[in-house]
Amino acid sequence: MPELPEVEAVRRALQPVMQDARFTSVMTRRADLRFPFPDRFAARLEGQMVTRLERRGKHLIARLSSGDVLLMHLGMSGSFRVDPPLDDRSADTSGDRAADGRHDHVIFRMSSGVTITFNDPRRFGSMDLISGEQLSRHATLGGLGPEPLDDAFDAAVLARACAGKKTSLKATLSDQRVVAGLGNIYVCEALHRARLSPKRRAWTMATRAGAPRDAARRLAAAIKHVLNEAIARSLAWQQGATAVAADAASFPNRFRVYDREGARCLRKGCDGRIRRIVQSGRSTFYCPVCQR
Repeated sequence: MPELPEVEAVRRALQPVMQDARFTSVMTRRADLRFPFPDRFAARLEGQMVTRLERRGKHLIARLSSGDVLLMHLGMSGSFRVDPPLDDRSADTSGDRAADGRHDHVIFRMSSGVTITFNDPRRFGSMDLISGEQLSRHATLGGLGPEPLDDAFDAAVLARACAGKKTSLKATLSDQRVVAGLGNIYVCEALHRARLSPKRRAWTMATRAGAPRDAARRLAAAIKHVLNEAIARSLAWQQGATAVAADAASFPNRFRVYDREGARCLRKGCDGRIRRIVQSGRSTFYCPVCQR
């Protein structure tokens, strides 16, 4: 399932062609994705302008001129394809689009001239249309914790969220009520960068008074770093670029620990090897030598 960096990269790719543009036509090729489309889905979208395209956790949020909100989730295999106006398309790409058309479930034609197609082979994605007032009461979004890329997210916020928790750091960070959008991959990566064991108890991030310890400062900075690095890498991949963030380019599979069981730790001066354990039913990868 796409995690926060992949969803944020999709938002940044869609923003120039979707924000401040109107839906000139909307086509749904089936009655549902993971859930049925809301009543009059296409009719309620057509003619409306996207005033702002946002992300909350792993959801994309398109705010509309009508006051409604288009809420989108990529699910396990969802993706968006942006096709330029017909006059600008090269003839040799039409066959590729047609070959993949059986999984093209929603098609947005925008006043910006582009066509935005939602493709989802496994159909675990979703699209909903709700009022702006309903957004704050949404069953999923209403309970999300702080956004880790916001300026307001820092060691103090993280320490308060961890204070008193006897669960492991891995389990705590994976809780969307603690930090929004963090998934299994980037929790593992952030803990390695911060040199913290995934088995360490969450309460150790804060003093008895609730102030952040040095470990919380390292972890908050590590979360931001690995997410921003992954967003840059995802954007480069989307644009067909070969260059990625400099310090990620040397990693054979782009991760420091995730899915690298048995491989040597990439931290300079560490002779440890990556170990895999299972926590809360999910695989955790870490270095037992440098992560304490």
